[in-house]
Amino acid sequence: MSAIEIKNLTRDYGGGKGIFDVSFQVNKGEVFGFLGPNGAGKTTTIRHLMGFIKNKSGVCTINGMDCWKESAKIQNTLGYIPGEINFFDDMTGTEFLAFIAKYRGLTDLERQKELLERFELDPKGKIRKMSKGMKQKIGIVTAFMHNPDILILDEPTSGLDPLMQNRFIELVAEEKKKGKTILLSSHIFEEVEKTCDRIGIIRAGKLMTVDLVETLRERHMHTYTVTLDTPEEAAAFAKDFDGTATGVKATVASKQSLENIFMNYYGGNSDDQ
Repeated sequence: MSAIEIKNLTRDYGGGKGIFDVSFQVNKGEVFGFLGPNGAGKTTTIRHLMGFIKNKSGVCTINGMDCWKESAKIQNTLGYIPGEINFFDDMTGTEFLAFIAKYRGLTDLERQKELLERFELDPKGKIRKMSKGMKQKIGIVTAFMHNPDILILDEPTSGLDPLMQNRFIELVAEEKKKGKTILLSSHIFEEVEKTCDRIGIIRAGKLMTVDLVETLRERHMHTYTVTLDTPEEAAAFAKDFDGTATGVKATVASKQSLENIFMNYYGGNSDDQ
């Protein structure tokens, strides 16, 4: 059963900007990767799911509830990291987290404490003086600390160093084991490759493909046949590359990285449009 469902969602800003007839679902307990460069339509799609934008054409629901009409009810069990995080800059991080906990009616702060330790974050200072990475960590803690069933994460590791990115990947893997549903928008291929079951690739507001990561790899697999001097050399070559040998010919398959697959859909260009 799908926890998140989008059907024929269109938002036309003119000049080719927006999203056009986007349809996909995220199943319960699944981590779904939403890939595309800046300007491709990821954040516009997510804003519809969050109830920040009213759908003019198409449908988007979370747990069967309309994302616009029932956004307040949906957000009770939702964790969200926006692509551009805005805080009350005059607050300290501690004050902001206390404000969010009170807003959510959260009395058990053990999870919050564990997340602060995991990401090595001391939230006592003023938010306006914090680095991009520190603000991102506060966003992560805010999204996960109330143990939500569904998480919508828009570029969640932006500004984090590689160590903290790895800790975030570990966190997502743990949440997945607990049966959480996660929509992960990202352009960091390693992050998506390590965490996601399926991915959707969006280009210029249009969904190009939705499939299992492994299925995409198989679809874009390259096969090579090499002729060598002797059957023994062919057999040795095939063995080294997990291929097969027939006589003096060795046939091997080359799996594509997720980044290469992505670039196939973008014609080899990192064009933001």
